[in-house]
Amino acid sequence: MALLQAEHLKKIYTTRFGAHQVQALSDVSFSVQAGEFVAIMGESGSGKTTLLNILATLDRPTQGTVRLNGQNLADVPDKQLSAFRRQRLGFVFQDFNLLDTFSLKDNIFLPLVLEGKRYREMKQKEDPIARKLGISNLLEKYPYEVSGGQKQRSSIARALMKDAPILILDDALSAVDTKTEEHILTNLRKNRAGKTTILIAHRISTIQNADIIMVLEDGEAKEIGNHAELMARKGIYHDMFEKQQLEAAKGGEIS
Repeated sequence: MALLQAEHLKKIYTTRFGAHQVQALSDVSFSVQAGEFVAIMGESGSGKTTLLNILATLDRPTQGTVRLNGQNLADVPDKQLSAFRRQRLGFVFQDFNLLDTFSLKDNIFLPLVLEGKRYREMKQKEDPIARKLGISNLLEKYPYEVSGGQKQRSSIARALMKDAPILILDDALSAVDTKTEEHILTNLRKNRAGKTTILIAHRISTIQNADIIMVLEDGEAKEIGNHAELMARKGIYHDMFEKQQLEAAKGGEIS
């Protein structure tokens, strides 16, 4: 049985005063097994963040079903969904979601503080995570004192403190360079072996070893497979790879 299963997901947003409707997702179906590393790619506006929000139970689809271990999440009471997000899900937001009145250290501690953990236990858990993410020397600083990339790494550290079975990263590496992204993802795969990670990716060079790569376009899952399978199709993913290889050869940074 799949850990997560999305069936014919459709999401329509109604604009202010109901003047217009925007379809963010259209008939998206796929499944994720426990322990898989999943990368979602696509242009801006393709529906990537909408899909992650639905998988994380932060939003509900207009049509379609999301199942967790076979259970339809639409049948789960809000209180139980809140417990799921708190106990079994790590989520790294696109805008970092750090508290400016807290130091980076206290922001990272926050999930375990809410669980009533002791300081020594939190500190022992934080030290190796901060070291691997390259922020050990920044922990006493406040969010407004560090760069966007350092904020992203701090928000990832906070999510990793939970050691949740499912980790979702919503465009959480867009502010770091390719080398740093590759380092972070390599550590994620190594340290989260047996746990599921789902993320939005832009640089194919850093996610070629993902178990599943999904390419969204106009709210539809146009291609799903691993790197070799998608390259063999010579479709959207293949074209994205060729374009990024060319840009890299010219010395350009992939955005």
